[in-house]
Amino acid sequence: MAVRGLRGMLRSGVRPRSSTTATAPLCPREAEVHDADPVAVDGLPYEQMPGPRPLPLIGNTWRLLPVVGQYQVSDLARVSALLHEQYGDCVKLSNLVGRPDLVFVFDADETERVYRHEGPTPFRPAMPCLVSYKSDVRKDFFGYLAGVVGVHGEAWREFRSRVQRPCLQPKTVRSYIGPIEDVTDCFLQRMQDMRDDRGEMPADFDNEIHKWSLECIGRVALDTRLGCLDPNLPPDSEPQKIIDAAKFALRNVAVLELKFPFWRYIPTPLWTHYVNNMNFFVEVCTKHIDRAMERLATKEDGELSVVERILAEQTDRKLAYVLALDLILVGIDTISMAVCSILYQLATRPEVQDKMFAELERVLPDPDTPLTARHLDQLAYTKGFVKEVLRMYSTVIGNGRTLTQDMTICGYRIPKGVQLVFPTVVTGNMPRYAGRADEFLPERWIKGHDASLDVHPFASLPYGYGARMCLGRRFADLEMHVLLAKLVRKFRLEYHHRPLDYQVTFMYAPEGELRFKLVER
Repeated sequence: MAVRGLRGMLRSGVRPRSSTTATAPLCPREAEVHDADPVAVDGLPYEQMPGPRPLPLIGNTWRLLPVVGQYQVSDLARVSALLHEQYGDCVKLSNLVGRPDLVFVFDADETERVYRHEGPTPFRPAMPCLVSYKSDVRKDFFGYLAGVVGVHGEAWREFRSRVQRPCLQPKTVRSYIGPIEDVTDCFLQRMQDMRDDRGEMPADFDNEIHKWSLECIGRVALDTRLGCLDPNLPPDSEPQKIIDAAKFALRNVAVLELKFPFWRYIPTPLWTHYVNNMNFFVEVCTKHIDRAMERLATKEDGELSVVERILAEQTDRKLAYVLALDLILVGIDTISMAVCSILYQLATRPEVQDKMFAELERVLPDPDTPLTARHLDQLAYTKGFVKEVLRMYSTVIGNGRTLTQDMTICGYRIPKGVQLVFPTVVTGNMPRYAGRADEFLPERWIKGHDASLDVHPFASLPYGYGARMCLGRRFADLEMHVLLAKLVRKFRLEYHHRPLDYQVTFMYAPEGELRFKLVER
């Protein structure tokens, strides 16, 4: 389905809060239930919650199978919209072989209540295949402090508390403006050099975006330049292997998890490949962090990088190994796919790009001026553009939590162990949560905007919320803002081919060749 078609599908599932239909009932709750503590267990029985009816023995698992299945994993955004259209604000997908029930919550007020009542160690559903790898296959390496991805409880809280200050401290993040700008300058030069005779990018330009993303993350997580933007980089180079491994690890999560999980019982070829991929990540991260440790031992006083801060403050360098692995594993594809979407929306919205250029021309009269924090702070429209792309085309189609206790949500008593899904790609586009929701308006994110354009704060959460909000979010924002500032100030980006569909690999992004045309201003 084309992007425009998906927008229509998302809109077709939206109804005023007071409306009801025979096929798509709203949550059967009264105001006092809605305002109550969600831990309360009053409400309708869980069995009465609407949703696709499971079949004997195979339950609802068959709906996710290839060929015969009703729901295609690559189209989960549309599937979420269909579930909302057919069943309402709270939908149960139960009896999934080898995994807990899923409950889709399309009510942003309910989402807010769940988030605001969670404790200090929320349980977020996260890649059981990665959990198995960290806790079983390579328990010898990860041990108790196994990182922030695929880890829960006190082990997660302790690890995060040790590493979050250097990752989230604004002063530390701002110190990377120069390094990220240097990487981006190299990337823009690559874009100029790789243009064909029509001034367009090659068919595999998305892989070049992955190289830029990895070079940025390597600078932050491994404290080194990996050389990803070398124009003569061979296909079997370490940077390309890292990119391929990250793509494989994330883009096969749906295959390993949503379809029948044979890998839990026998070492399937896919599972064996996954394990080998993860072992490669461990090897790469260990090598580069050890080199950073050697540099730190001889470094004179001065500003410390994220890696150096962790190595200087913690006695166990394995914390840096594991943090680097987590940042690279989930960061490369996530940021790359977000940038693919951002550049596609930029190239296909010339009037928006013109407004962005006007802002950049005012803030940076000389296009060769090095970027500073003061410059970035003034780019309100550019930052609003990124937020608007992530609202309408959320790279992460949804967030989630696994209930650790019984809860009343949308008027139903939901037992612990059920996985809640908050489909931000749907709720971010619902008129009840965003004024003029079907219009692309970066202005809605600028201070002093028309209040009628407000977005419900829990309808669009590209980085999650609360204690488990994305640890690398400030670096991700920095990378995207620097890229847009450098690109749009010097070039105009155009797209002259057929509209691209949005599909889910692991992220939600345009599917097809990104043959952007790069034109000097």
